[in-house]
Amino acid sequence: MTRSELIATLAQRFPQLVRPDAELAVGEILDSITRTLANGGRVEIRGFGSFALNYRPPRIGRNPKTGEKVAVPGKYAPHFKPGKELRALIARPE
Repeated sequence: MTRSELIATLAQRFPQLVRPDAELAVGEILDSITRTLANGGRVEIRGFGSFALNYRPPRIGRNPKTGEKVAVPGKYAPHFKPGKELRALIARPE
């Protein structure tokens, strides 16, 4: 599902919510999550999951074209951990 599809679904499920308001709501939620992660924080949405930063330590990689060893610096990468309810919903047998 894309951002546009999410906005359209939200506007369709809640007729009192006009599309520009749905766009604003989705945009603000995503911006808040982004800002929190950019500031080193963690976002937890009960029943859904949590967003956090994982540290990836420096390592020696290889240039795939030349095979030359390259030092890859350490960095933080965003990580999503699904909540119990979401995991249970996805894992149900068909």
